[in-house]
Parts: sequence; structure tokens; C-alpha cells
Amino acid sequence: MAKQNFNGNDINIMREMMFEEETHSLKDYINIIRQHQISVMVISLAILILAVVYAFIAKDIYQANTVLKISEPPGSVLDASFLPEFGGGSSADRFIANEIETIKNITITEQVATVIMDSFIAANNNEMFALVVDQDYFDEGGSGLKKFDDIIKILESKVSIEQKRGLDFIEITVESPSPYEASLIANSYAKVYKEFNLLDNRKQVSRVKEFLFSQRTEKLNELIDSEDKLKNYQLKGGVIELGEQAKSLIETITDLESKVNATSVELSIAKENLNQFKEELKRKDPTISSYLENKTSEPYIQRLQEQIAEIETQKDIAMSNAKTRGMDRPGLIKGYDEKLEDLKSRLAKSVKEYQASILSASPEEIKLLTNQIFEEQVKVQALQASHDKLQGFLNGYERRFESLPERTIDLARLEREKSAYEKLYLLLEEKYQEALINEQSTTGSVLILNNARIPKEPAKPNRKLIVLIGLVLGVGLAFGYALVVNYFDKRVKSPEDIEEKNINLLGWVPKVTTIESNGNKGKEFIIANKSDSVASEAFKAIRTRIRYSMVEGEAKTILITSSAPGEGKSTISVNLAGSFALANKKTVIIDCDLRKPRVHSIFNEKRFPGFTDYFVGRASFEEIERKTDVENLSVITAGTIPPNPSEILDSRGMKSFLRKLANEFDIVIVDSPPVLTVTDAEILSRLVDETILVVSANTTDIELMNKSVALLKHGEDSSFVGALLNKFEVQNSYGSYYKYAYTYARNGKSKEKKKINDIMN
Repeated sequence: MAKQNFNGNDINIMREMMFEEETHSLKDYINIIRQHQISVMVISLAILILAVVYAFIAKDIYQANTVLKISEPPGSVLDASFLPEFGGGSSADRFIANEIETIKNITITEQVATVIMDSFIAANNNEMFALVVDQDYFDEGGSGLKKFDDIIKILESKVSIEQKRGLDFIEITVESPSPYEASLIANSYAKVYKEFNLLDNRKQVSRVKEFLFSQRTEKLNELIDSEDKLKNYQLKGGVIELGEQAKSLIETITDLESKVNATSVELSIAKENLNQFKEELKRKDPTISSYLENKTSEPYIQRLQEQIAEIETQKDIAMSNAKTRGMDRPGLIKGYDEKLEDLKSRLAKSVKEYQASILSASPEEIKLLTNQIFEEQVKVQALQASHDKLQGFLNGYERRFESLPERTIDLARLEREKSAYEKLYLLLEEKYQEALINEQSTTGSVLILNNARIPKEPAKPNRKLIVLIGLVLGVGLAFGYALVVNYFDKRVKSPEDIEEKNINLLGWVPKVTTIESNGNKGKEFIIANKSDSVASEAFKAIRTRIRYSMVEGEAKTILITSSAPGEGKSTISVNLAGSFALANKKTVIIDCDLRKPRVHSIFNEKRFPGFTDYFVGRASFEEIERKTDVENLSVITAGTIPPNPSEILDSRGMKSFLRKLANEFDIVIVDSPPVLTVTDAEILSRLVDETILVVSANTTDIELMNKSVALLKHGEDSSFVGALLNKFEVQNSYGSYYKYAYTYARNGKSKEKKKINDIMN
């Protein structure tokens, strides 16, 4: 493929062509606006007025904000993900997102609604509220609140809760016509959520405290009962001295029982916590619960827990025996501690490995919960193993206890029960006090950074912006309306519409307004009455183009026609004839519109005798030729309307008549009927030198214009030379047409203001 070379001139030419295309496109849009300027102005102004009215009648909306700082609960090192975050955002962002949904929860919303209702009743001032007020109730002369469900819906729609980008801050925004109400709702949300968060963080400790409280009360009653039994037994049977062996056995059993009971209490607490964690996990991910149970039930971990429990039990028994016999306790327990330290170290290492593998496979949003379940499961298993070992040793000592004398057994049993209940109660009391301290020391993760203040100025509406939007929207809709109307409008509107159909444009005549001079006489004869107007200049320009439109010879007979009635062809014919006469051309205009003749009325002449009367011999040529006030211009009217106009126009006599006129005059203008209504214009177009089609701007349909041109161009001897645009509204156009008309109007006398009438009807 040959390579094309472009020099600097070629590039400049291409740039100029592109600039012309862009300019032409812009000009088209400006022309569309000018053509529909009234509609554009009305639509734009109407929407602007609506925007202005709305801006001034819209209620003031106040906005109140409160900011909360959310602290994420601390987690262990194993909680961290072993993989980088991809696309889902950080865990902190997910935590904040979860808290936002918590604030939006119906539970929080209902509590806030209750607070607002109570505040309304306490304030006893209806003007301080707006959203929750039942206005219909006020209209009836009373005062009241909206229904509870309606208030909840209002809160859901008027409250916005968002995270501040990149921060652990949540902003609660409330909008209301009442500034006090807006701040009240925002602060109520903050306080209710803070309290909810505190209770949620304390719920585990609170459950333990409640359990310990119930156990403490129960064991206190049992301790009192055991003390009463021992006291009654001693009163009835007297004081019985127990032997050293019995005392040692009872003390060992008592220690074991207290440890079994203490372990049982701790096991119950651990199981309660574990069940709560599992219930929460099932709601989030039911499939992982059984997986965790299998992992924490690994045989190696269980074996280590059993060994630790057994050695700890042996250690406790040894310590109890050493205390009774006065043996060296530190030296005795050293061996046990060394074994326990080794076993616990191995257990911690195994638990850590299993914990890491579990957390790495857990979804990010439940990783913390998974870790809690794992740790609590391990704790439950360790306590269960310890409890079982202690219970086994206790059972062995129970059998030895049964071998004591019967009277000694009763007293020993009462002493043992009292001592066991006393130790258990003291343990429960200690644990309960610890739970109380833990509960009070557990703080929430919410900090209210700033309470919402009562706003002084409204946040909405932005009246200036509303007016500006109304203006932009009005102009946009008006322009869109103009484009749509223009798209569906298939009428000829400008000279370009004719040229785009490859029709030769001879010129255009503006929509003419003329001076009322001498009454209405000759008001359509513009060329004579207002020779220095834009329209007169347009006819002179058309005259020149017609003279040079013939390739060979000079055109003498010119037919003027149109597509349909009312397009101004008769006015064009008269003024075109006048322009030739003013150029010192002997001119005659003949009215061949034998259906609706009008030329005689323009010149204020009688219709007959006319050329039809000349045809039938009722008048001579001198009688039908009438001189006008314009030098070199004659007129021949239609005369008597015949029953067969087409036959007359298509006769040899008509041809001879036109030749006669051509011989006696320099220019012959023939005014004919519309080409699409009857065949008269089509017949005459074959008898003349040139045929001109008059097209009326904003009247003639483009399709009708195309059909008319096709009829006039039919045949090899077609005389059609082009079209002439009439009633062109120059002031609604943009570009050379408007500039030409404006320049001429400034330089000519037509700038004088006088009473004018549209005459192109």
C-alpha cells in the first residue's frame, strides 16, 4: 500500500475543514435555540420560578452530629491472620462495620424511640419536637406523639451512621426540622449504644457472677444446716474425742472434698462459658463447631491433661498428709513440681500448635470467637480430668472412712460435712467477690468524643444551590425540548435544509413586514413600496442569479410555482417581476393560476378581461395588458375562470401566447397553481425557459418539497433551475444570514420604527 505524504498546507487545510465542521455544528444548535426561543424561554423561566418558590417555602432542616470512638477488643498473637488481607479491608474496618450494624439494630432503635417519647412527655413543649409529633392530633386541638412503630421508621430514615474514613470513629448524624430534637436523637443513640456495648462486654462476667451468687447462697444454707446438725449431735451424745488417725483421715477427705467441689464449680463456670460461645458460633458458622471439638479432643492433649491432673492430686494428698504428720512439705512437693512443670510445658506447646492451625483455617470475622472456644474447651477438659482424678482418690478415702467405728463415723461425717461446706463457701465467696470486681472493672469499647450540640443554623436547604440547579435544569430541559421538537419537525426551516437535498438554492426572502402606507394598497408589492429593505435586496440578488442560471442563452419566460397553497408564490412572482422592471427590463407578469388567481388583487386591478378572455376572442391584447405604476412593468390578469384550465394551458394557443409575450417583453413571469394540487404547473414548466419552486420556511414539508422537485425535473427538457426560500426568519438564525440582514438594516433606512404587519400569509 502506497504511503501518503502530507505537507504543511495539506495539514492546515484539514484543520480548517475540521474547524468549519465544528463551527457548523455549533451554528446548527444555536439556530435550533433561536427557532424555539419562546418555548426555551418559557420552559426555562417556569422551572426557575418553581425552583425559587420551592427554595423559599422549603422547611429549614437542622443537622446534629455526635462522634464515637470504638476500641477493638485486644486479641492474642494467635488471633492475627497468617495471610495478607486481599480486597476485603482490614479486620478493624470489619469490626467497625459490625458495630455500625449493631447501632442500626432494631433493639437499639426501640430503646432510642422509648427515650425520645419519655423526653417528649417530660418536656411538655410540643414546639421543641417535629419528627415524632402527631400533627393531625394537634390540628384537632390536642397534643400527642406518633405511634411507636411510626417513630421507629422515622428514626431509621432520618439517622445516618457512618465510619470516618481511615479512623475508628463512628459519626451519628440526625436531621430534623427541630434543632433540639436533632441533638436529642443523636445523643440518645450515643448513650443507648454505649450502655448496650458495656452490658455486652460484661455479659460473660455477669453470667459467672450470677452463677456464683446462686451457688454461694445455696452453700451458705447447707453450711448452716451442717453446723446445726453437728451442734445437735454433740448436745445429744456428748463430746466424743476422735483419734489421730480419724482426724487425719477426715482432714484429708475434707481437703479432697473441697477441691472436688471447687473444681466442680470452676468446671460449671467453664462449661457455661463454653456453651455461650458455641451458641454464638453456631449462629455465625455451624460447620466449624464440630471441627473445634475434634481438635481439642486430640488424644495427646487429653493424655497430658490426665497426667497433670493425677500428679496434682497426688501432690495435694501428699501435702495434706505431710501437714498432719509434721513432715517437711517443701522438700516433699519439689519432685511433684518438677514433673508438673515438664508436663505443663509440653501441654502449652501442643495447645499453641493446635490453636495456630485452627485459627489459620478460621474465617477472619469469627477468629476471635474461635480462639475463645478453643481455650475454653481445653480448660473444660483439664478441669474435667482434674475433677475425675480427685473424685477417684476421694472415693478411695471414703471406703477407708467407712471402716471407722459407727459412733466415730457419725461424728466424723458431720465434722467432715461442716468443714467441707465451710471451705466451699469461703471459696465461693472469694470467687464471687472476684467476679464483682471483674464486672465493675470491665469497661465498654465505646467512648463518646463529643455530644451533639443544638445547631444554630439550618443545614438544609441550600437555597442558592436550589435556584442554580433550577436554572441549569430549566435550560437543559428547554434545550432538550427544542432538540426533540426539531428532530420530529420535518418542515423546511433554513436554506441548509434545501441544499442538503441537493437542490439548487437561488436565494432566500426574509419573513417580510412592510410599512402601512396609503392604506392597504399594494402592501405585498414590497419592491416598489420599500426598495431599500432587506427583502428588496433579496429579490435583487435572486434576479441576478436567475439571469445567470441558464448555461446557454438568456431566460425570458420564468414560471413561479410552489408545493402547496399559502407559501407566498404570488407575492414572490409580483416582487420578482418588479425587480426586473427596476433593472430596466421590460417585464410582464401573467396570472396563470386559473383556480385561485391573486395577482390582480395585489395590483388593485380587475380580474377581467384577462388572458383567458383573450384566448376566446372576447378581448384584444391591448385590453388585457395593463401598465402599472412601476416603469417597464405590465400585468396580465387571469380573466374569466374557465371550466377546463388544464386544457387551455396545454393548448397550442398557450404556446403561441407565451412566444408572443417573449417577443414583446424582456422578461415574462408566469404565476401558476401549486405543483402538487393540479397538473397546471407541470404543464407550464415544459413551455417556459426556467421554473422556480417557492418553498416556505416553517411551512413546507421536506417530503412535499422533494416530490415537487421530482415532478418538475421529470423529462429530459426539464426547465427546473432551483428553489427559493420564502418567509425565512432571519432573526431566528445564526451566522451569515443574520449578519447580512443586521448589517443592511443598520446601514439602510429600514431601521426606522413604524407600525408593521406580517404580509406573507
